[in-house]
Amino acid sequence: MRKKKRLKYIAVLPSVITLINGACGFMAIAFASRGPEFNWGFFVMRRTGMSFFALAGYMIFLAMIADVLDGRVARLTRTTSSFGGQLDSLSDAISFGVAPAFLMLKLVEFHLQHLNFEYSFFSILIERSVFFAAIFYAMCAVLRLARFNVENVEDEAAHMTFAGLPSPAAGGVVVSLVIFHQQILSGITGEATWMFHILTVSVISLTTLFAGILMVSRIRYPHVANQLLRGKKTPASILTIFACVLFIVWNLQLTMVVGFCGFALYGVLRWVVNVFWKKQPAAS
Repeated sequence: MRKKKRLKYIAVLPSVITLINGACGFMAIAFASRGPEFNWGFFVMRRTGMSFFALAGYMIFLAMIADVLDGRVARLTRTTSSFGGQLDSLSDAISFGVAPAFLMLKLVEFHLQHLNFEYSFFSILIERSVFFAAIFYAMCAVLRLARFNVENVEDEAAHMTFAGLPSPAAGGVVVSLVIFHQQILSGITGEATWMFHILTVSVISLTTLFAGILMVSRIRYPHVANQLLRGKKTPASILTIFACVLFIVWNLQLTMVVGFCGFALYGVLRWVVNVFWKKQPAAS
């Protein structure tokens, strides 16, 4: 009879950071379930104009920070392990798979309540389509993480590219649009119109569906953290990082939308260009 392999030790600090990642994802789901209520005081903090939807989005971004830190801490303490990789993927499935899909679903459901269709058939069709987009995105994230676990090697520092859009970036695409919608667009539009509700439902749900497709694709994406943090930096790269920091300080919400959506489109455009040039006949 084959003896079961027993886990001998667990690296405490990286595992705790990874669990913080999953905990932030769970809190994002809890906040999103409360609906778009404003002026909510967080424990002893003053009441702010942040909705629960926006707060859920920021929880997912905190999960992204924890996701970046756990691998770095594991390598610095030389405690990388297969257990840490599996735990990281399970936490990512919550924070960047289920949480963004649920947040998108709750936001779109809120806007669908303000749309009165003449025929109930259209209302049912749209509701089911949005529900499908949320499930499709979540399942694509699970498939993406399972594929990564199979193809991954423990030395993450050797990774310079990803096959398919990474799940944190896909979650960032969805969540950045939600936060931008809640904190910028809602204030600009004031009294929301029928067209505003329609655009919100269509843009966010279709973007979520597209992000799910990119996760399971084989389109190459650069590993931004490894490429920025490894090796010596040129003055141009330092100025680029400094400009990005200034952009974040100037308008965080716009920076998130431009950064995450631009990153997702960058891989698609580069893939289209590569396919186009490969089809071109060689010059004689």
